[in-house]
Amino acid sequence: MAYGKFAGFYDELTLNAGYDERAGYYASILASCGIDGGILLDLGCGTGSMSVRMAKKGYSVIGADISPDMLMLAREKAYEDGADILFLNQDMTELDLYGTINACISVLDCINHLDSPEQVKKAFERVSLFTEPGGVFVFDVNTVYKHRNVLADNTFVYETDDVYCVWQNSLMPEDTVEISLDFFEKHGDSYMRESETFTERAYPLEDIRALLESSGFEVLSVYEDMKFTPVKEDSEKAVFVARKR
Repeated sequence: MAYGKFAGFYDELTLNAGYDERAGYYASILASCGIDGGILLDLGCGTGSMSVRMAKKGYSVIGADISPDMLMLAREKAYEDGADILFLNQDMTELDLYGTINACISVLDCINHLDSPEQVKKAFERVSLFTEPGGVFVFDVNTVYKHRNVLADNTFVYETDDVYCVWQNSLMPEDTVEISLDFFEKHGDSYMRESETFTERAYPLEDIRALLESSGFEVLSVYEDMKFTPVKEDSEKAVFVARKR
């Protein structure tokens, strides 16, 4: 899934993502695994918010995303921040880098956009292929619990000074949620409407672990989001820490 219309509203609607704290959290995990520099891939980098922050922490960052619209904003953001980042327009299941990396991160449920175990395995295998032995892969996923009990068939409304967004979910088989977004962007006294539809699928954590292990990784930890405590049955997001064998 390549965000198109959503790209222009993404940053404004994810202001609560806590990118500064999230970057610090991911850097702490990497440091605990002995990685405090080197080449880092931000997989599904979106508009580059994490890419820029990780570059400021001393990593040589590559950002990869399937959406040209997102990458255009990411390049502008990196330029404005003086961050030297290589951005690549690539599908994560067809990742093709110019060399190897020391670490890979993927944040805000990018993996959930892959709609089958086969696609998840392809993505993991591509990351593994380009990760140095001993390198670390850290990523988060929305859990089955979140899809069934939080997203489910619910509707959410977000409003900022410039845009009004209606987020409607439909829970489908295999813990897939179909998401329909309607954006109403303010233009003077009137609003312009844009729409986008995509799906996210949640996978049992044991399935993700198995797919990582079959792709050449050893799972070190599975944390609650933004914590260093084990994931729980009612956790909405899980953070996997895996090392390349």
